[in-house]
Amino acid sequence: MRSLAILSAFLLAAIGASTQASAEDAPHAHAFPSSDIALVVPFGRGGATDTLFRVIAEQAQRHLNTSIITMNMAGNGATLGSQFVKQADPDGYTLLGSHQTIDLAYIAGLSDYSHDAFAPIALLTRTVNIPATTPGHTLTQASDIAAYVEQHPGELLVGIIPSSTDHFFWLHFFEQAGIAPANIQFVRYPDTGAQVVALLGGELDLAMLNLPSAGALFERGALVPLGVANDTRLSALPEVPTLTEQGIALINTTDRGLFAPRDTPPERLERLAQAFEQALQQPALVETLQHAHGSYVDFMPREAYGRYLDDRYDQLQRLADTMGFER
Repeated sequence: MRSLAILSAFLLAAIGASTQASAEDAPHAHAFPSSDIALVVPFGRGGATDTLFRVIAEQAQRHLNTSIITMNMAGNGATLGSQFVKQADPDGYTLLGSHQTIDLAYIAGLSDYSHDAFAPIALLTRTVNIPATTPGHTLTQASDIAAYVEQHPGELLVGIIPSSTDHFFWLHFFEQAGIAPANIQFVRYPDTGAQVVALLGGELDLAMLNLPSAGALFERGALVPLGVANDTRLSALPEVPTLTEQGIALINTTDRGLFAPRDTPPERLERLAQAFEQALQQPALVETLQHAHGSYVDFMPREAYGRYLDDRYDQLQRLADTMGFER
């Protein structure tokens, strides 16, 4: 009996110690984040997506009390990086910063997954897209392109990242401008940076750019914006007319948001969304995004963003069917 009493006392003491240790460790066990976060950008360094996510992440990490490490993982129509995140542990420490390319790659048959393969965190920004050329080119505004193609069928060289937003932009632009894509030579590049280099080197006639990727080049006169795909002119390019002003009914933005692996815990998604929302409430950052990068803050939390992605996918699919968008 005495041995049984001693054993019982020992077990009770052990249980009590374990309970106390668990209570003490609980806050640490559930703290998030407790280490650096990797933000994968599925495009090369220096492009619009890379530029925007870096400047926003720099502010957001201050609200997470940890570092956000931006990793460029370009390749295979932006699916190399998204595939990496899709297969990562769903713990909130590996994120994807991307846009419509996730669905466009799926619609084009380049990948076997759409945005449904991820947990949406938040929509962050919309960036106005800009058709651009080089100084001294025959084209001086977007409305000149149709006549140029009619006079030089099959000669216009247009840069694209296959199945990405710029590929879709051009197909939509040509549809609205009454230009047959068969009369265009599409030249494929792995990322926006490569297109900029090619355009500067005279290897292309046109590329779809924007202020994050080419604003400094526009300012220096190294590249020429032919129009802005927005309902109003951009404050950074007040002399450049919208496409609508030029008779081309096209408003086109690249909508960038954050994604996580599918089964990431909701409370971690909320924590991440909150940090990025707080970052995008900083007036200085909003000013930089709008005036320096031609991008508008349009924060949308994860559930609303999920619904938006579903609706946007349906729109993209309908347009893709109309335009024959394929790999």
